[in-house]
Amino acid sequence: MKVRRFLLENEKGQQFKMDNLDEGCFFVSPTDLGYSYKINFVRLQNSFIENNRELQQKNPKGTLYFKSYDKVKEFIDYIEGSNKIKFLYGVPFEAGEKIYYRDVAIIKLDKTEKTGIWLACPIEFASTSLWYEENTTVYTIKPVSNEIRWDFRWDSRFTDYNTRNLQHINTGHVEAPILIEFTGKVINPKIQLYVEGKLYQELKFNITINEYEKLLYCTKENEFYINKQNTDGTLEDLYDLDIIKDFEKIDEVIRLPQNKSCELRLTADNDVLNAKATIWTYYKAV
Repeated sequence: MKVRRFLLENEKGQQFKMDNLDEGCFFVSPTDLGYSYKINFVRLQNSFIENNRELQQKNPKGTLYFKSYDKVKEFIDYIEGSNKIKFLYGVPFEAGEKIYYRDVAIIKLDKTEKTGIWLACPIEFASTSLWYEENTTVYTIKPVSNEIRWDFRWDSRFTDYNTRNLQHINTGHVEAPILIEFTGKVINPKIQLYVEGKLYQELKFNITINEYEKLLYCTKENEFYINKQNTDGTLEDLYDLDIIKDFEKIDEVIRLPQNKSCELRLTADNDVLNAKATIWTYYKAV
């Protein structure tokens, strides 16, 4: 029988499994995994017209069964040692399992007395994002002639090309934010978004990213940034009139529209030898 799987993952990539009795933790009776709207209506004679629709924040909750007090302590230490938590939801579709992520915060965990061999501890999360996909879609990178396929995240070295092309159709429920990483040496990098074959947005940088440095560009709603990562790992804010060309004339936030053929082009005045692109596809419910 196909079953759902539940895990947590922090910003370090460390996971805590909530779907394995043998490992001592199992999440049961989950609720609020769907979505809801707050909708206002205006009456017009005998009809009611919708005039406002607002998506509501969801607070998934359920019960965690722990095999021991030690496992509860391990869970608490994991939460307190993490700055960011993602809730992983493995959905057993007929075509195969797909993993969805949701950024969450822990609201409460009630610790109970042990009954039999298990501790039943009610838990509640607060969702801080929609559901989204990572590393599940194959995109096409076109280096001039021969087509090469890469996974959702790509971080591959090329030679003799100064343009990287990535094609995508955003099947999510909202615009899709992106994370672009250029690794130096890169001279005057540029990000272009083509929609249905036409140039839609263009972001040009007046900067040289030296070897072992990175240009980081992220358009998540709550994490928008344009940074340079120095060789010592420190970050430098590049959101500057002198760095971004035509700053006052452009929309510097690139997100992929829904259900349209999109192409991201990463280019520079020299060869783009090392770059990475991530696209997050968001869903209101899965």
